[in-house]
Parts: sequence; structure tokens; C-alpha cells
Amino acid sequence: MRGAQALPSLLPLLLALSSLSVVSAASGKQDQVCIVYLGGHAGAKAEEAILEDHHHALLLSVKGSEEAARASLLYSYKHTLNGFAAILSHEEATELSERSEVVAAFRSEGRWAPHTTRSWQFLGFEEGLKGPDGSDWLPSLDKSSADVIVGVLDSGIWPESRSFSDEGLGPVPARWKGACQGGESFSSSSCNRKIIGARYYLKAYQAHYNGLNTTYAFRSPRDHDGHGTHTASTVAGRTVPGVSALGGFAAGAASGGAPLARLAVYKVCWPIPGPDPNIENTCFEADMLAAMDDAVGDGVDVLSVSIGSTGAPMRFADDGIAVGALHAARRGVVVSCSGGNSGPKPATVSNLAPWMLTVGASSIDRAFDSPIKLGNGVAIMGQTVTPYQLPGNKPYPLVYAADAVVPGTPANVSNQCLPNSLSPDKVRGKIVVCLRGSGLRVEKGLEVKRAGGAAILLGNPPASGSEVPVDSHVLPGTAVSAADAKTILAYINSSSSPTAVLDPSRTVVDLRPSPVMAQFSSRGPNVLEPNILKPDITAPGLNILAAWSEASPPTKLDGDHRVVQYNIMSGTSMSCPHVSAAAVLLKAAHPDWSSAAIRSAIMTTATTNNAEGGPLMNGDGTVAGPMDYGSGHIRPRHALDPGLVYDASYEDYLLFACASAGSQLDPSVPCPARPAPPYQLNHPSVAVHGLNGSVTVRRTVTHVGSGEARYTVAVAAPAGVSVEVSPRRLRFARPGEKKAFRIKMEAKVSGKGSGRVARGQFVAGSYAWSDGVHVVRSPIVVLVA
Repeated sequence: MRGAQALPSLLPLLLALSSLSVVSAASGKQDQVCIVYLGGHAGAKAEEAILEDHHHALLLSVKGSEEAARASLLYSYKHTLNGFAAILSHEEATELSERSEVVAAFRSEGRWAPHTTRSWQFLGFEEGLKGPDGSDWLPSLDKSSADVIVGVLDSGIWPESRSFSDEGLGPVPARWKGACQGGESFSSSSCNRKIIGARYYLKAYQAHYNGLNTTYAFRSPRDHDGHGTHTASTVAGRTVPGVSALGGFAAGAASGGAPLARLAVYKVCWPIPGPDPNIENTCFEADMLAAMDDAVGDGVDVLSVSIGSTGAPMRFADDGIAVGALHAARRGVVVSCSGGNSGPKPATVSNLAPWMLTVGASSIDRAFDSPIKLGNGVAIMGQTVTPYQLPGNKPYPLVYAADAVVPGTPANVSNQCLPNSLSPDKVRGKIVVCLRGSGLRVEKGLEVKRAGGAAILLGNPPASGSEVPVDSHVLPGTAVSAADAKTILAYINSSSSPTAVLDPSRTVVDLRPSPVMAQFSSRGPNVLEPNILKPDITAPGLNILAAWSEASPPTKLDGDHRVVQYNIMSGTSMSCPHVSAAAVLLKAAHPDWSSAAIRSAIMTTATTNNAEGGPLMNGDGTVAGPMDYGSGHIRPRHALDPGLVYDASYEDYLLFACASAGSQLDPSVPCPARPAPPYQLNHPSVAVHGLNGSVTVRRTVTHVGSGEARYTVAVAAPAGVSVEVSPRRLRFARPGEKKAFRIKMEAKVSGKGSGRVARGQFVAGSYAWSDGVHVVRSPIVVLVA
């Protein structure tokens, strides 16, 4: 069945392992940065000073002196939520957490990390909007987005990039209340009418690491890493003709999805100290929550957050991004977050709250073909954006890394070209076949070069299938699918003197089928609340070209001294800003819509087919389903006119949290004795965990089209589950009218007869409302108990 998935029920174990309050797990007497969350507030400017005084008073009650209380305070969250971050002992945090006015008190840890040409053009192709060069759809969508402000939480920005030019832009919107914070290599003049605000946050980071190594980071909003510049230009970069990656790959005009929108930059991610701090950043919750609080207070309309947890998911009340996103949604701000890069393993998706958009990653229709000719005559097509070529266009000896390691290399990683694992005597002058797995792909190339290898041939493990993220290696080389890696290794084992020729690579477009779900994209189910489907949506995230920091080489390796202005990256960090840009365009077209309505429009207009009309596939060749892509692949133009939307309010989310985890997220809104089950949240997708017998789910849709409308429902029931929608027809007399309906589901468990489903099995289907013009589709995912 299309879209159905049979997975083992991992949820009981995973839920048992998911985090409780971090404070309760803390041990020892060492002081820590902690977040004390007190709920929401009315938002009045006059209230902010009162809140800050209250935060000081709470600290004074546990610190004992005014001086100690003020010295311990890092941030006072007062623009959109009520809370603070402070340096507290375990005992002080515990004492505060026991106060009736405190929703949660938890440690702020570095367990968070940062998870184009062609991609926007490809989305236009998918929606049938192809002009002579496929680029004519963006201006028509972007006309009114110059008044929309998108905030980007990331590693900062490289303001000199042509992607951030303010040429032709009018004055900064008068409602903007933000600031351009100066610092190292960044002044107020670094902002312009495009980058209208920039701030940086590192108090929690510095408290944890006792300072900042400015060799690897600017103490300012300037981006040393490259990740923040890449995501900012993907969401709102100007259209820049004639750009490419190093070596001329992916040449074309680079553009963000909303090239006229204004950018506000919030730098919250910083390098992890170690032997190569360039490689990875970390982001502390206390810093991120301060940035989200400021961003909403500054006046952003959309927040793009390509950051996710690197550990087990936390309760919503203990999750800084979830708390910040909740209060942003209350003010009408759409929050788009990356879903993570831990796929294809199930139950790995992060950013799990229903009030945020959680984004998976898929491919576009572009490849970087790199022909390989084996000595036995077999031809294989690799993928690379490495600008170097082997001299002579001749065969080179081929060696498998596992046969060329130094003594003592662990057998389980001997084929992965980890640092200092290769023997120069065995690899010098040869093409070395390495397998992906432990370590970074680009580091494997650096190890081959260190040992004197001539080139790297990087093979996929079976789980990665045919998906090939490309890299600008520091030596000649290419990467191949799992099946081709198997073919190469079989040839090496069958030959006494294996050889290969690596031909020059080139950029090709119109690759079919596309899009395909990236294998690295984190998958559902939602381990924190399985009655909410995550991810919500997928968008281009594989091999995306966008602007880059000139302080960071394309590989980020210490030994790489190349400078680039545009770089290719893969990850849900790249797909998230695609969805953020769609939200910007929707904000421009429908400024009065709530964040829930915009999220609904994006989800219910998504497609589950590829550009050729077949089902969306995974990178391993299997048919994808809602656990992989949520509602489907984004279609921004369709989302502008969704027909119907599923709306939800701040109070709805609070009641959901009461039912989901018994969490009272706002003391002013007490939890009822018997809240409705979590699956009753008016969400655009339906997930029921543990269906035993029958259940009735209720939903309400709002007519956002024009005039009268009549909708009829069509159901594709999950295997072994009967689905009955009542009523089957909805008639709307005017725009803004709401109509409620019920979805009754009943499981037919294993036994005699056909059309039954085994207990503990996930099955998927959908229902869709249509008026003949609009199709408002919602996925259904059921785990049968």
C-alpha cells in the first residue's frame, strides 16, 4: 500500500528514555546555567520592567544577597515569555522549581547543534510554473514580501555577500524595533536595508566553556562557520547571477525563496573547543531562548531555526526551542525548524512540538556526474564537486582502505579512513576506497591525502542507498552509491592488480525521478508525543548551493585554506529555510493569518508524488510514507491558495500540553481535570497511537477561499483500519466560516479474513477535502495496539 509503513513499536522504550526535567537529573554542587520558565505574559511594554524586578526577587530568595542575585542573572526573558536564565547550583534550581509559579527549571546545555541555485527553480518545475528558464515564478510570489521580516537563528552572517545586497530595497519597515549590534569585524554599517538587524548571544556558552576562542569565532554577529550565511541566503538571499561552487559546479543564478524579504540575524551557535573547532558548532538553550524572545519583540514575522537537539527529546516545558516557539506562535510568528539528520533510523526526528513546522530533507533534480572506469571495463557513475583531477587521464592502482591500515586499527572501522589510520606505504599514489560511517566525509579525504593517496573513492553504506551528498574534497575523488560500492569492492577482491580511471565531473540537471527523500533525514514516529505526526513536511535539502562565509573553507577543515563565496551543503538545515521562505510568502499574501493557518496551508497542499507523478521514494529505493516526509513535499505556490485551513490558538496548544505530558505551560491557564486526548488538537495531520477498537477524532476547518464553497471528502484508509468521515460534505456560505467534522477509525486486527493489520504495526493513509479546485489533504498514521 502506498505510504504504509510497518515498523516495530519502539515507542515504549524510547519514551522511557526520553528526558525528564534536567534539574532532577543534575548531580553534584557545581553551578550551572539554568533556565527558569514562568509561563507567558500579556505583552505590554510596561510589564517588562515589572517582570525583570520579579526575576531578581526570585533569584534573591535563593542567593541571599542582592549582589549575588544580580551577578548570577544572564538573561531576563520578558518580551514574549516570562522567565530568566541564571547561574544556579543544583540546590538553588531545585528550590526554584518547587515554587508554584515556576513551570519548569532546567539546565541549559550544549546539546543543540546546527542540524541556492536550482532548488527554487526545481520547486517551480514541480508546480508547473516553468518559464523559459524556470525562474519567472519567484518575482510574482515575492512582490509584497519586502515588508516581511524573517529572523534566522544560527551562526551569524557574512554581510558582504552579494546575496545580502540592499540594492533597490525601500526603507526598513517602520514597525521594526530591532538593533544592529556591533562587535569584532562587525559594525552598525554592516547592516543595511536587507540585513536590518543583527545580534549575538554567548553568555551561556561562555559560562560553560569559560570564554570564547576568537581564533575560530568572531565576538559579533559575523559568521565564521558558514552555516548561518548559507541558511540566511537560502531563505531570503537576493537573486545573484553567475555564481557557482568551487570548481564551477552548480553554476547559475542563486536566489533565496523570498529575495525581497528583510533579514534579522540572531547568532546563537559557536564552535565547540577541541582540536578542530571549525568542524562543529553548539548552541545553548539560554542563548537561543534570549534570541527568540528578542526576535519576536523586535518584530519578526517568521523564525527560521536550523538547529536541533543532539540527545533524547525533552519535555515541552524543558525544551528551550519549544518554549520560545510557543510564545512566538502566540504573537503570530511562524517558526520553522529542521527535523534532524539521524535518518533513516526510525524515531529520530527532533523539534516535536505541534506549534512549529518540522522539516525533513529531500533531493532536487540536479547531480554532479563523475564517471569511473574500472580496470575490468565496468563503468560506474559517481558524484562529486571536487575541483581537482588526477593527471594523465590514466588508470591508477585501486586499494580498499581495510587492506591498507596501520596495525592496531579497530577492525570495525578499518574501512573508513579515520584520522591516522592509513599506512602511507600501502596507499601512496593509489585511489583509496573508503566507506562512509564514523567520522566526517571530508576528513576521510584529508586522511587519504595525508597518507599520500592519489584520490579518494567514497562508498555509501547500505543504509544510505543511492543518496550521495557531494563534497569539495582536498584531493581528487568522488562518491558512489551503496550498490556501486559493492561492485567496486567485488572487483578489487577479484583482481590481483585492480585499477580505475576517474574522469572529469560535470553538472547535470533534470535528474529523474526527483525529488527523493534523503536517507539522512530524521524519521518519525514522534517519541515525545506519538499522537502528533513529525516531520510535518519535506523540502530540498540535498546538495544545496548558497552563500558562505569567507572565513570558513568549503570543508571547514583546519588544513583547507581555500576561500569560497558560495558552497554546497546537505542537511535538514538546508531544507528548513526553504519552508521558512514559503512562510514568508504566505505572510506577505495573507498578513492576517495565524501561524497555525500558515502551517496548515503549507502542509495540506504538499504532494506525495515526485515530478513524474509516481510516489515519493526513499534514497534506498523503497516507497516513502508519512514517517519519512510528514504531509509531503512542499509546493509554495499551491500553499498561497489552500482553500481550507486548520487553525489553532495559544490556548489550544496549552490544553494539548496538558493532555500530552500533564504540563501546565502557563500558570494563568490551569489544566482541566480531564483534557481532551492529544490527537484532538486541531492539527492538519492525524496520528493515533495505540488504536484499540475504535476512536473518533474531531477537526474544524476554516474556509479561506472566496465566496461560497462546497467540499466533498475522499478517504484512502490505512491498511486494516476503517475510516469514516462525517459529514462527508461541507458547505460554506462565506469566507471565514468554520465547519466541524468527525473521523471515526476502527482497527481490524490480525485474525481470519483479509484487510487486517498486526498489532504494533504502523499503517498510513489519508483523507482529502476537495471543491473541484482545491485539494486539502491530511495524512493519517495509526499504530494498532
